[in-house]
Amino acid sequence: MTTAELYQKAVALPQLPGIYIIRDSKDVIIYIGKAKRLRTRVAQYFRAGVPHDDKVTKMIQNAFEFDVIVTDSEYEALVLENSQIKTHLPKYNILLKDDKGYRYIKVTSGFWPRITAEKQRTQDDSLWLGPYMSGYAVNQLVQTACDSFLLPRCTRRFPEDFGKRRPCLYAHIGKCMAVCTGKIAQPAYAETMDRAVQMIRHGRGELLREMRARMDTAAEELDFERAALLRDQIRAIEKVDEGQRVIQKNGERDQDIIAFAKGAGAACAAILRFREGKLADKREFVFHDTNTTDALREEFLPRYYLDEDEEVPQVIAVDAPLPDQDLLEKLLGEKRGGKVRIYTPERGDNARLVETAYVNAVERLARESGRTRREDKTLDELAGVLGLPAPPFTIESYDISNWGDGTSVCGMVVFERGKPKRAGYRRFKMKTVPGTDDYASLAEALLRRAAQYDAGAAGQFGQKPDLILIDGGRGQASAAAGVLADTGLAGVPLYGMVKDNRHRTRAIVTPEGEEIALSMHRGPFTFVTAIQDETHRFAIDYQRRLAKGRQLSSSLLGIPGVGPATAKALMAHFKTIRAISQAPLEALAEAKGVNRAAAAAVYAHYHPGATPEKDGIPPANGV
Repeated sequence: MTTAELYQKAVALPQLPGIYIIRDSKDVIIYIGKAKRLRTRVAQYFRAGVPHDDKVTKMIQNAFEFDVIVTDSEYEALVLENSQIKTHLPKYNILLKDDKGYRYIKVTSGFWPRITAEKQRTQDDSLWLGPYMSGYAVNQLVQTACDSFLLPRCTRRFPEDFGKRRPCLYAHIGKCMAVCTGKIAQPAYAETMDRAVQMIRHGRGELLREMRARMDTAAEELDFERAALLRDQIRAIEKVDEGQRVIQKNGERDQDIIAFAKGAGAACAAILRFREGKLADKREFVFHDTNTTDALREEFLPRYYLDEDEEVPQVIAVDAPLPDQDLLEKLLGEKRGGKVRIYTPERGDNARLVETAYVNAVERLARESGRTRREDKTLDELAGVLGLPAPPFTIESYDISNWGDGTSVCGMVVFERGKPKRAGYRRFKMKTVPGTDDYASLAEALLRRAAQYDAGAAGQFGQKPDLILIDGGRGQASAAAGVLADTGLAGVPLYGMVKDNRHRTRAIVTPEGEEIALSMHRGPFTFVTAIQDETHRFAIDYQRRLAKGRQLSSSLLGIPGVGPATAKALMAHFKTIRAISQAPLEALAEAKGVNRAAAAAVYAHYHPGATPEKDGIPPANGV
């Protein structure tokens, strides 16, 4: 069936809850979804002119037929959708494949063993602990063991390298017992390693009690060196444990924190899992060909938590509300066997943890794209927020400034690779706009900029930006887009920067009036705010300089014999009134556009005691 035929079939569906099953030309199920109203939801896929992200667009292109199953309630539709996805694994439904696999902790054999985190188990004489499902948990366990027992992490070989080099940085900052010095006895090292393995296997509680008892025994036996080593290890364990407790000191004991981030052509879900008040695991899922986190969030949570092996916590904090949140709470509560709360924290520790999860998602997208500079990550994130096909390498921003005196100016700033490019900044003084019409002034500035580009100008005007930002709302953005429609800059993405009542950046807006909130995207929010502030500063600075120049010029106009043209010429040549007042007569007369009589009048004004005989000033009649 064609897309038009599928649309005609969709508009005949009932407005009832249920699921829809889309198949390709080979009768293979490629997508399964749920809907509160089947007709509305299915028809939007096949209606002409409706925009979709890359994944949905590809799915529609491959769609050949669809079926629906009507249910009695939205809740039944959610349950049925989940079971059908598990059964058929459709190509265009999200598949929860992260980079997690089985992980192991390796304790090497020999008299001086080491503890390391490993992805695969090999056949050797080492002691292998695991398998563990979480690579994050394994890394945390190994790091905690090394920090707590001051175990070596370097590549030196023992005892071959004893005393050959100075101890490493870890020893100097108190995080290694410095085995390389040869001062640690092998039995003491073996005992320490045994305690580290015991802590990994059984936790800290029993181990700390045992270590305190051994410390007391060593002190009674006057083995102060051994007692001191045990004391330091106990303190290190307590310090590590204390640090891990702080992050959820006042929060829920068992909860998940979830946030989503978008990049150019990809999105990531990051989950921080807290158990017994401590961060127990971190998981990340990357999805390509998607640009809408709202749709991803709605689809992701049921897929993730309704997996048979996945644990459902009592509380789930997510970065934005879900459309069917109450239904999902009910479904997850049935799986957990108790009440489940899903909510979006707006303040406090959990709001900060949501932000932490979001930062982790952004970092993962940066690693995926190989762009790890802070500015690169911000540009990737901004591209995701705006739905751009690629990060905006060059950004131009415009702001109109006027003081109500009948004149306007426009400032243009340029950001390249996330940093200001001051060599590309430009100023526009209005030539054709009477009065203080911001829209007309913006139109003139953009037309002049576009004309330079169309004429093949050199420098900044000869470059085509990847993004244009306008200081203002929908009106300014719409006016700017209309002006550029018939120029070589017509295809450049353009947005307005909207401020709140405190004059702070609140959102960006399309020429059609669609607002995109930035508050949940710290990187783009800070970056766009910096661009808006810099553009405003640059435009205001130009306006003030012009106003100051006019004031200075007016002071020259009070000198008999000096007209507007001469005042302008003097200011252009000397820049300041002070320089004019200190200039000798000959220097004044040499300024372009200044005759000798006017120069003499200016000189006499600033040198009241000057005489014709002494200073070469022509007489008043000019002869």
